[in-house]
Amino acid sequence: MARIAVIGAGMGAMAAAARLAVAGHRVAVYERTETYGGAVRRFERDGFAFDTGPGMLTLPAVYRDLFLKTGKEPLESVVDLVQVDPSARHVFADGTEVSLPNASRAGVVAALDEALGEGAGARWGDFLVRAREAWDRTRRPLLEEPLWPNWSVLAEREPYPSVPHKRFLRTRRAGTLSQIGAWELRDPRLMSLLDGYALAYGINPGSAPASAAILPYMEHAFGTWYVRGGMRELARAVYERCVKRKVEFHFGAEVTGVLEKDGRAGGLELADGTLVEADTVVGGGPWRLRGLLPGRELYGTEDIPPQAENLRLGRVVVCLALRGARQPDAVHRTVVHGPDPEGELCDLAHGELPEPTVQIDRPDDPALRPDADHESVVLTATVEPQGIFDWTAPGIADAFADKMVSAAERALPQLRERILWREVRTPVHTERETGAEGGAVPPPSLAGGDRTLHPSNTTALPGLFTVGGWSHPGGGLAHAGMSGALVAGLVVEGPEFRGSQ
Repeated sequence: MARIAVIGAGMGAMAAAARLAVAGHRVAVYERTETYGGAVRRFERDGFAFDTGPGMLTLPAVYRDLFLKTGKEPLESVVDLVQVDPSARHVFADGTEVSLPNASRAGVVAALDEALGEGAGARWGDFLVRAREAWDRTRRPLLEEPLWPNWSVLAEREPYPSVPHKRFLRTRRAGTLSQIGAWELRDPRLMSLLDGYALAYGINPGSAPASAAILPYMEHAFGTWYVRGGMRELARAVYERCVKRKVEFHFGAEVTGVLEKDGRAGGLELADGTLVEADTVVGGGPWRLRGLLPGRELYGTEDIPPQAENLRLGRVVVCLALRGARQPDAVHRTVVHGPDPEGELCDLAHGELPEPTVQIDRPDDPALRPDADHESVVLTATVEPQGIFDWTAPGIADAFADKMVSAAERALPQLRERILWREVRTPVHTERETGAEGGAVPPPSLAGGDRTLHPSNTTALPGLFTVGGWSHPGGGLAHAGMSGALVAGLVVEGPEFRGSQ
């Protein structure tokens, strides 16, 4: 039985801890804050509760596998998991609206044809067929296997089968997500729809490679899901599974160094001077481990893909406590598309407040409101992180929140009149809670783009592994769970581990 020290109690770290404990190891988690879940947080006040991190889940099979492998219990036995339908209502800049059914390509095609005009659904449907090809080509190496030693193959090869675009006697193929929209979808509303999926994952559509087409494909193919009581309930369930498997948690325990012994990771040093011996250390991301191993290369030059700064984005979240009951026909999620989704980020980078694309989550969940005469609503916008834009400047956060509320009123008239109070959270809050530089939110790894992969889960120091959104396979609830499974496999089976079959 090996002693394993885990740095941080994020979703990926806890997923790894539970699997390692079941494998017979003694696992202890050291978390600098006073709670678990990483970015999967909840804000509560006056009987209202709000998810301030992910609002829904794709690929629930990842967590179903976790609970089966760590206790032979179905996920649905520990959380109330429900499929959201429609998956989202979209309000475009020209006022056009469409509600897209959950996990139904045919239904989506029909809805788009009806709302946007004949032919729009067919173009989107053809795009999804090509996106599925990209998914089939990249699913295993990007999600289910440790990062290949020759990771550059994934970085150089574009898996999305772009349609040839001919103009001025030249033939080109889409290399970015925005080019797919302009050259293949050819409708500003479909272009906004596509860009919105990138923004939801914290990705600039102008910088994202064409392989980011897998993001809308995942939603259409596998559906979107919600956990009753809020997504924080999923974090609670994973935490309780860890505790049940005898994982030790130490909260308020800031790790200040990784110890080396005989050429391998040998434990941790805590802020209070405590030394923790361990046979293996699992860290919560390369950006954190570099600070814990000063003077040492965390990766060999061939082991780590260089990360692009323009893929590091954050989020502003506005929690709204509303008077008045939720309308019976209200949908769970509405996306209000801004007039220039890609330009939003450019404006912020230049210090200007744009008209943002806003995601509105208003789940029909009594656990999130004090009574039936009130409603809790969460607005989310993808933004530049702290440092690129100064979210601490006086009045800036409230001014941007005002723009978000104004955008949301295009879908929810008289929203402002219902507000009892609001809580505005910027990337500064995210940095404080997760430690991520600038409060950035990790995007998923993507193939075929310049610097769009995350570092491997193994490092140059034997016995030291990375887990979570800033390492392979990247950010998102599902990806975090996959990261935990990969790290557990590498620790238990060694470098020959090639993923689940």
